[in-house]
Amino acid sequence: MGRKEDVVKLAEKLMSNKPNIRNIGIVAHIDHGKTTLSDNLVAASGIINPELAGKVQFMDYYELEQERGITINAANISLVHNYQGNDYLINLIDTPGHVDFGGEVIRAMRAVDGAVIVVDAVEGTMPQTETVIRQALREWVKPVLFINKIDRLVNELQLTPQQMQEKFVKVVSQVNNLIKKNAPEQFKEEWLVKVQDASVCFGSAKGNWGLSALTIKETGIGFKEVYELCKKENGQKELAKKSPVHKAMLEMVIKHLPNPVVAQKYRTHVIWKGELESEEGKAMLSCNEKEPFIMMVTDVGVDPHAGDVATGRIYAGTAKKGLNVRLIGSQKNVQVSQVAVMMGAERVTVSEIPAGNIAGLIGLKDVWAGETISSKEEMHRFESFMSAVEPVMTVSVEAKNPKDLPKLIEVIRKITKEDPNVRATINQETGEHLLSGMGELHLEITQYRIEVDNKLAIKVGNPIVVFHESVSQESPEVEGKSPNKHNKFKITVEPLSKGMIEKLVEAKIDARIRLKDKEILQKLEEIGFTKDQAKNIWAIHNNCVLLNTTKGIQYLNETKELVIQSFEDATDQGPLAQEKCSGLLVSLNDATLHEDAVHRGPAQVLPAVTRAILACILLAGPILREPKQILTITVPQDFMGNALNELAQRRTHIQEMRQEGDLSIIIGKAPVNELIGFSATMRGATQGRAVWTAEYSGYENMPLELQIQTVKEIRKRKGLPEALRKAEDFMD
Repeated sequence: MGRKEDVVKLAEKLMSNKPNIRNIGIVAHIDHGKTTLSDNLVAASGIINPELAGKVQFMDYYELEQERGITINAANISLVHNYQGNDYLINLIDTPGHVDFGGEVIRAMRAVDGAVIVVDAVEGTMPQTETVIRQALREWVKPVLFINKIDRLVNELQLTPQQMQEKFVKVVSQVNNLIKKNAPEQFKEEWLVKVQDASVCFGSAKGNWGLSALTIKETGIGFKEVYELCKKENGQKELAKKSPVHKAMLEMVIKHLPNPVVAQKYRTHVIWKGELESEEGKAMLSCNEKEPFIMMVTDVGVDPHAGDVATGRIYAGTAKKGLNVRLIGSQKNVQVSQVAVMMGAERVTVSEIPAGNIAGLIGLKDVWAGETISSKEEMHRFESFMSAVEPVMTVSVEAKNPKDLPKLIEVIRKITKEDPNVRATINQETGEHLLSGMGELHLEITQYRIEVDNKLAIKVGNPIVVFHESVSQESPEVEGKSPNKHNKFKITVEPLSKGMIEKLVEAKIDARIRLKDKEILQKLEEIGFTKDQAKNIWAIHNNCVLLNTTKGIQYLNETKELVIQSFEDATDQGPLAQEKCSGLLVSLNDATLHEDAVHRGPAQVLPAVTRAILACILLAGPILREPKQILTITVPQDFMGNALNELAQRRTHIQEMRQEGDLSIIIGKAPVNELIGFSATMRGATQGRAVWTAEYSGYENMPLELQIQTVKEIRKRKGLPEALRKAEDFMD
């Protein structure tokens, strides 16, 4: 029997011993050493040779990850470790650091209760470190800190022991500031990381050594010894023997991160808004392994032989082969054909997995990441993943050989299931498949998965950036008349405030709203609408709001669905360039309707309301909003001028510049549209020495002087007439 199977056998025995279970995620900025650290924990469990820890990148099993040296997929593994004579089951998820794959991190945070934040001692906390800390705390996941690459401070930066200590104090205080700002109110103090209580570890994942306040007491190996040994030729090997990193890490995880019973008591009400006193609420709060079975899917893989593999956290009940469950979102009943423990690239089948663990379920057709699975026919769904990130770049994809079209459709369906951050649509006019992603790298990886993983030759168009249309002021009231002139609708449009838009994006509401949707009405009040407004909001679409301000209009209830449909049509294709609208408050102020239903059907109402909304937008100072990204560029000082010059040409607003040793770190905000082709030119300008990441930063108004040209270009690309339509064109 292989070593993995031995570990799984041990894991099975521990799955019901909840006080000894830890569900943890390893999170960090790109290249700060997450996967190397995971290697050490995998090696300590006996699955790989300790000599290979830090070199084999066990959790980066996808060939493109090995080739590029970055993590693309979050990878799960269950490990067993002995601490002070007791066996502990550590369910670990290694997450990506590159911002294009941030969706993987957000989904992983739903499955875990604790997060190990890894920070490079040389670079300190970077924008993506801040992002992953925020993502963890938003899901009420408790953090601990591992400061990595200490050897670089000694050997590369030649710091003195005193300067090293100052560096550590700075990193710890930066992380604690982020925890204070983002932690739940009741944990703001309790969750701060402290060197004294060993919730902070130091070390070198690559050198396989680490220490904390606890290990220093046990081994006598402190910073003085670290400094001296790092200077010696084989000193790090000696350190790894005397103070192995896995020991310090596991002590920190076991001592400071919560077990599932403790965590589910305070996490359940955040991730699930159902009735806590209900049967399912009580089962989740107590992490009960009896009925009902409740699981949230955080990741989906498609196995060519077994079908869909859903990985996720079991919050109540026990997963068994043959268990009949309900996919609550899809409203489908399915049967679990196999239950498995995920071991990096492989999965090992087991007989059952109880609540409080991370499991793989096989055979659930049409499952998706974010789905709620339950043995109950009806139950409240889990909250959607807490993220405001959305795809900002699109490419068209077509099969080189027309006979491969059915295969292409199947492959795209599979990829969007495995990676919910890839969106696929079909351009109705050209029949092309349009794939939208988080940036150039994300789309490059997706293209690789189609061409190489699925052996399918495709043609890919140039990247296109997704813009939004909005308004800058309130419009006058516009009266929309139906073609038969028997129905009239008086409408105004105004911009929502910046704060309201941010909260709307975060709340992820896209729905037709009824008075019985109490939960949505409550969210609307939290967003900033009055109680009266919330009750009269008919629909939210593309972060635009349709508000009914009319009183006692006859037949309006019968026409309501058509008005909502018109609102959705108008906000799907704005009047400037047929891009989606966002941040609009559309108010229906008055209406006159024909008494005979035949004269107020779709053919009459849809054009009247849609055209009136489009006219209002054109009268309210229409603006184009462009997606922005925060760029963090690390470059040797000699090439800093070239890098800044490159950024200046791309409308980048520089927010911060600092020196770290002989490296310069530049942080700036740039429009995504200007970043097409950025990789190649930046590499050229800095002779390949610059390393950077880009983080989604939302939409902002485009400068008016650039708007006219951009609108022209989009209209030309879409085959629309060059001349913009005027408000009068939409008014009869």
